[in-house]
Amino acid sequence: MKGYLKILILGLSLFSLTICAQQKYTLSGIISEVSSNETLIGVTVIVPALQTGTTTNAYGFYSITLPKGQYEITVSYLGFKQISRKVDLTEDRKVNFKLEEQAETLEEVIVTDSDSPTIRKPQMSVNTLTSANIKRIPVVLGEADVIKSILLLPGVTSAGEGASGFNVRGGAVDQNLILLDEATIFNSSHLFGFFSVFNPDAIKDVKLYKGGIPAKYGGRLSSVLDIYQKEGNSKNFEVTGGVGAVASRLLLEGPIKQDKGAFLAGGRASYAHLFLPLFDNDNKAYFYDLNTKLNYRINENNNVFISGYFGRDVFGLSESFVNTYGNSVINLRWNHLFSDKLFSNLSFIYSDYYYGLKLDFVGFDWNSGIRNFNVKYDFKNYISNNFQLNYGLNEIYYKFNPGEIEPSNSDSGIVADKLIDKFANEFAVYVDIEQLISPKLNVQYGLRISSFIRLGQDELNSYKNNNPVLFNNVFQIYEKATPIGQEKYKRSNRLSTFINLEPRISLAYTFANENSIKISYNRMVQYLHLLSNTSSPTPLDVWTPSGPFIKPQLLNQYALGYYQDFRENTFTLETELFYKSIKNRIDYIDGADLIANNAIEQVILNGEAKAYGIEILLGKNQGRLTGWIAYTLSRSEQRTPGRNILETGINGGRWYSTPYDKTHDISINTSYQLNNKWSFNSNFIFQTGQPTNYPVGQFEIKDLVVPIYGYRNQQRLPSYNRLDISATLIPDKNKDRKWKAEWIFGIYNVYNRHNAASINFSQNRDTGVNEAVQTSIFGIVPSVTYNFKF
Repeated sequence: MKGYLKILILGLSLFSLTICAQQKYTLSGIISEVSSNETLIGVTVIVPALQTGTTTNAYGFYSITLPKGQYEITVSYLGFKQISRKVDLTEDRKVNFKLEEQAETLEEVIVTDSDSPTIRKPQMSVNTLTSANIKRIPVVLGEADVIKSILLLPGVTSAGEGASGFNVRGGAVDQNLILLDEATIFNSSHLFGFFSVFNPDAIKDVKLYKGGIPAKYGGRLSSVLDIYQKEGNSKNFEVTGGVGAVASRLLLEGPIKQDKGAFLAGGRASYAHLFLPLFDNDNKAYFYDLNTKLNYRINENNNVFISGYFGRDVFGLSESFVNTYGNSVINLRWNHLFSDKLFSNLSFIYSDYYYGLKLDFVGFDWNSGIRNFNVKYDFKNYISNNFQLNYGLNEIYYKFNPGEIEPSNSDSGIVADKLIDKFANEFAVYVDIEQLISPKLNVQYGLRISSFIRLGQDELNSYKNNNPVLFNNVFQIYEKATPIGQEKYKRSNRLSTFINLEPRISLAYTFANENSIKISYNRMVQYLHLLSNTSSPTPLDVWTPSGPFIKPQLLNQYALGYYQDFRENTFTLETELFYKSIKNRIDYIDGADLIANNAIEQVILNGEAKAYGIEILLGKNQGRLTGWIAYTLSRSEQRTPGRNILETGINGGRWYSTPYDKTHDISINTSYQLNNKWSFNSNFIFQTGQPTNYPVGQFEIKDLVVPIYGYRNQQRLPSYNRLDISATLIPDKNKDRKWKAEWIFGIYNVYNRHNAASINFSQNRDTGVNEAVQTSIFGIVPSVTYNFKF
């Protein structure tokens, strides 16, 4: 199969190069920031005379083909001064543009680019945030946060305060593909969800795909969060940082060789735990992370990049319990320009997620994790202004370490043991086409072909009738099957092979260049599963691959949207309807034990899920007062029916609300620029309470009252709501010196609402009566942050 794929890719390349040779007049180049040479993503390049244009790719490259003649080229990008330049196009030309940042960047808060080219583009269900946007949004403890920022967008929710990850359109946390410079991040949170792993100073661009996902992306069902780090300043040395209540950060960047290469190195660390000894408390909870990037322009056609991330969280109760976890990634990339119309990027990526646990009081150490090695080769061909071709391939090798236990000292009575490592290989090839069929109709369509091979492992259980889960007809419950044997395999053996076609299509029909209707369909496959029976994942949860007993998840998603610009892009309206269905969504039998389970197939059943709803986003993009209002009305449900007429299934085979079902979700973000010195920002959030289970009855055994629970997720926690505000002060003396600084004063949860993170039921020792106990994470939290740059 791979031989045919190589021939296909070679043929596409030769076809593209042939067409490129037939075109005589192509304008192409790199668009970057004038002060740092930092390339800019998504810059709009317009030719007003022909009413045509294009945008830069993830590396700042653009290409547009025009008839012979002289043209005025307009280049615009949010937060930068628009420029126009006359270009005499009598031959293929390379023209690089340098954009200058506007003096007052705080006056604009844009969720998505609202220029008419975006209205015309078929891509839908996408939101974009910049580092400047993220830093203005008030968050807990004053630390700017990527994940908390996207939670203000329609269709995006969390499991609650202090919860890890995020949910998109009713999907689970593990259904989000999170990429940092193309490398996969398996855990996006620090301190169990209080912070994200992304340093806002090092971030250049954040793009969230919720639907209509291009064919280049795969492996997850709900969304793609694609984050690119800055490349570094190749003109001047700069230092950026901030000091907050619980954490500080520092970022260094500068030239390796003037205008040719640059470096970036940044770090963050929390230090609140350092004050605990003052209160006779020897516990600890802190995190640190490091970002680095090197880039070098060899010549006009070749750039190389090396980027990396390393982060760790440490949580400990004295020295008897210490939990350590975090991500490590490194990526080597090579950009090559075959011609002024054919751009390529080759990446070699290593990613490692580690989880460790030290329990001195029982005398053992535990560690687990997942590693992958990834090779990607992507091509973008600007065949014509009306036809662009994207294609490439991707191969990932996985090693899963479900867990390993070792004695922590010579006196320990623990015997070393290891769960069976698992191995897999995922391969995909894709073709994606952007085509302008008419001035009003634009379409993007493509196909991704993915394969997943579960490789051999040291031991694999075998079961009677190949069934690891049995149904007890007497007690009407599911039980673990007893293995009838174990088989050993070489690494080269194939335990399972899955091959899937993943078609994608999006269309946009434009009316008067100010409004459009868009429709999209995408089919996606997910071969990895996060084993977690909690509403919010924890570092102890384990990833496992599809294989002999676990099928890959399959998604079909449909979306219909209406988009409109008002008053020359001062206001934008985005409305989308979506429906998605999922096959093979894993569910757990009652009483499932997931931790340190060497036969996880004994507690898992395959079910189905669905989610549907409407999203509305109204944005104000210009003037002193800017911001957006986002509203989502949706449902998210799943069920696991019986495998035959004798089985009841999970929850009686009924549909039930998923833990991430939020019927109503309202977010309001505002920013007001009072003057050059003061600006003010606020968030308001309202969400329907999270589904949960309350007791529906009780019985007594030997004076012990035991609660009885009904069907899953029939009740809900109280509704969640919160108001945050912040004020930013830029001192006047900033104008007269290189040292630039600002103070950010914030109040999280202004009216001190104690939102329920959970409600647990327990027996009161004094009265003997079962009672409800609410757990809340935060009340009102003031903060002060000092940011600087020189």
